[in-house]
Amino acid sequence: MLTIIENILDAATVRRFRDGLDRADWEDGLRSAGSLAGTVKQNRQLPEDSATARELGNHILRVLGNHPLFLSAALPEKIYPPRFNRYRDQEHFGTHIDSAIMTFGPDRRTLRTDLSATLFLTDPADYDGGELTIETRYGAQAVKLAAGDLVLYPADSLHRVTPVTRGARVCAFFWIQSMVRDEGERTLLFDLDQSIQALTAAQTPPEALLPLTGIYHNLLRRWASV
Repeated sequence: MLTIIENILDAATVRRFRDGLDRADWEDGLRSAGSLAGTVKQNRQLPEDSATARELGNHILRVLGNHPLFLSAALPEKIYPPRFNRYRDQEHFGTHIDSAIMTFGPDRRTLRTDLSATLFLTDPADYDGGELTIETRYGAQAVKLAAGDLVLYPADSLHRVTPVTRGARVCAFFWIQSMVRDEGERTLLFDLDQSIQALTAAQTPPEALLPLTGIYHNLLRRWASV
């Protein structure tokens, strides 16, 4: 399931992020690339121990922790601390797949990458190229979102970032270990939850919603690993 979530960050917050990122010290993205990804990766990233990366990443985590659509789609158990990358001057990231297990933090905690997320921090009009192209069962989908919008997609998808030929593309990216590992089960729960929320907004009588709500929680109880 590929899910686009708009307005994770508002325009004022995006400007504050960009002010901090424009002053930051970027390093070669190859420093965090695996053996295969290193052959197709050309970009710049903030070091994981960067004070700017920690501050902005923590802000993203606070927002996501209170975002109903993100919580419904991801059912997060763990979230890798957000990182930041920049592409310009023909930089790109060729077709690759994310590692299944990530380690992070001083205590080297582990995370299974069920979902990948990219949060766009540059308006599409400010750069050419730089599409995030994700291979899905329905073919390749090119994603280039407004600043502040986020795309969530299965981490086992082949994906790439096309060369940036004008301007600069700046994004945050991170991974999620979901309480529900299976994509099909997670998608069914998401669809059911969205239907319940739509019926609630339409002021459907509570007694009519109770069976659906019970089904949702019983399925979550059956499928979740916590």
